[in-house]
Amino acid sequence: MRRLVYCVASTLDGFIAGPDGADPTGPNGFWPIPADYLQYLISTYPEILPTGARAALGVTDPGTHFDTVIEGSNSYRVGLDAGVEDAFEHLRHIVFSKSLPPSEQVEISAQNPLEAVRQLKREQGKDLWLVGGSTIAGSLYSEIDRLILKLAPLTIGAGIPLLSGEFEPVQWSLTNTFQTPSGALFLSYDRQGS
Repeated sequence: MRRLVYCVASTLDGFIAGPDGADPTGPNGFWPIPADYLQYLISTYPEILPTGARAALGVTDPGTHFDTVIEGSNSYRVGLDAGVEDAFEHLRHIVFSKSLPPSEQVEISAQNPLEAVRQLKREQGKDLWLVGGSTIAGSLYSEIDRLILKLAPLTIGAGIPLLSGEFEPVQWSLTNTFQTPSGALFLSYDRQGS
């Protein structure tokens, strides 16, 4: 069965974006991407690089982890505001929203995210990548099987948290770590009992 993997960049103090919700690694972001971090993404998770970055870097590797990306309307709007309707043309791209109009570029789904993800998990394919944001991650919390935290060596004090939701402690088992020379950590955790 496919897994739902929340693979997301986070600060040391648990924020995935600043208070404005903008991409922290974008052109005006607070976290410039070091070369060693980027090289690790290219070699390990090439499918999570946006289509534009893949083209600029000459990345053609389809990747081995994910064939579908899932996000909520708030994180999707960050791309729309930058003029990008589909940042991941190389993946099946599903956006959960009850307010966005239909798109020819991505699948806009007004379906209940929990029900939709449970169905997607039963389909054949690679794992499902939950890119964000905090609200959709909170609503899908019970279905997240793996966390991959791309932990930035910085703190920001306030912003959009990793998860928005109810208090619900879950135990996770550390399954993999990688540290870049510039100080970023890639931490993989599997939900205990799943």
